[in-house]
Amino acid sequence: MFVLDSRLQADTLLIGDFPLCRLLLSNDSNYPWFVLVPRRPDVSEIFELSLEDQLQLWHETTALSVVLKQSFGADKINVAALGNVVSQLHMHVIARRHNDAAWPAPVWGKHAAQPYASQQMSAIVQQLRSELTVDFVFAQEPL
Repeated sequence: MFVLDSRLQADTLLIGDFPLCRLLLSNDSNYPWFVLVPRRPDVSEIFELSLEDQLQLWHETTALSVVLKQSFGADKINVAALGNVVSQLHMHVIARRHNDAAWPAPVWGKHAAQPYASQQMSAIVQQLRSELTVDFVFAQEPL
């Protein structure tokens, strides 16, 4: 049974679900920083997924990357699956801009997280609603 790691739960906001992955938004308004978590139990590495799930993970990562590049006017999309702190497999997909708070350095630990205000979160969800239209289900819970 899939259970989201408590650290991911504490640091992110739920957006919804692709066929394989839960889509979360890092609660840090410094960057449009999204996290894809395959809903598979006890998986910490990409190679531990079935071949079908590996392909689906890349499909969802690519689809999200395209949407973020267009929707957020990103200069660069950073994609990473590190897992040094949170071992549950998760893929970071971060829309970077030349003028963001950490550019050109990595976002990790560069600046203190600035939580989203509810209206900022609503605006992001509305923006994604118009872009994530195929194979994506938005969370029904208030965000």
